[in-house]
Amino acid sequence: MPPTQDLIPSPKPALALAPPARKRSFEHVGTNDLWAIVQAGRWFRGLPPELAAHMQHMAQPRLLSPGEWLFRRGDAPCGIYAVARGSLSISGTAALQENTRTALLTLIEAPSWLGEIALFDGAPRTHDACANTACALLQIPIAPLREWLDATPQHWQPMALLLTHKLRASLIALEEQTVLPAAQRIMCRLVQMAMGNEQWADRSRTHRELAVSQEQLARMLGLSRQTTNQILQELQLAGWLQLRRGKLEVLDLPALKAAAQTGRTSANDRTGC
Repeated sequence: MPPTQDLIPSPKPALALAPPARKRSFEHVGTNDLWAIVQAGRWFRGLPPELAAHMQHMAQPRLLSPGEWLFRRGDAPCGIYAVARGSLSISGTAALQENTRTALLTLIEAPSWLGEIALFDGAPRTHDACANTACALLQIPIAPLREWLDATPQHWQPMALLLTHKLRASLIALEEQTVLPAAQRIMCRLVQMAMGNEQWADRSRTHRELAVSQEQLARMLGLSRQTTNQILQELQLAGWLQLRRGKLEVLDLPALKAAAQTGRTSANDRTGC
């Protein structure tokens, strides 16, 4: 996803690290249960059987506590990952004189994949990936996967499609962030998240509860917290959304989707910001 327009000060390092004694929520979940979720994804469902079977054979479960890093910018690539439970935040940091600032790019949920850029170029990680909630992932090591793909080059194309899907989504998001007013940008992003960013093979599958706070939504879209809250309050007043502590609940996705196309923020045909 494209960078936000505004750089937001980073949280203190102490808040970014999970407490050592905190238990992970998915320790009881088996690998087969994780694969059942990943296999319901649109990209994985379309893989050639030989490639899908090889990836499943190589994969190992990876559990993260809230606030635990999956990788940091500059780290050497060690795998590609499928998110099966929970969500990850993808962000970038920059040192500006004496201040360190961060831009929240996106939140990644099941059944999305990440880390595939390094599969092609072998370069260090470009951004930070941190557990937004407790997470259960499947990790496939890059070195043996690349070796197998080189030996069976016909399977590189599906891996390239994983990359192009994200590039297409990034270009659309960049256009929206450049030309759409704030209210319409918020509604478009909420619709995308509710529809699982179109990652499910079953296109009718949607999320009612979105694990995103108002602050996170504002940071992803380069908006102020005040502007974001005002627009969300209007959407709640229209009956399309319910604001909850640390998350948002979509009450009427068809109405929200229609409003995202027109920019309306209420049922009374008011124009968005």
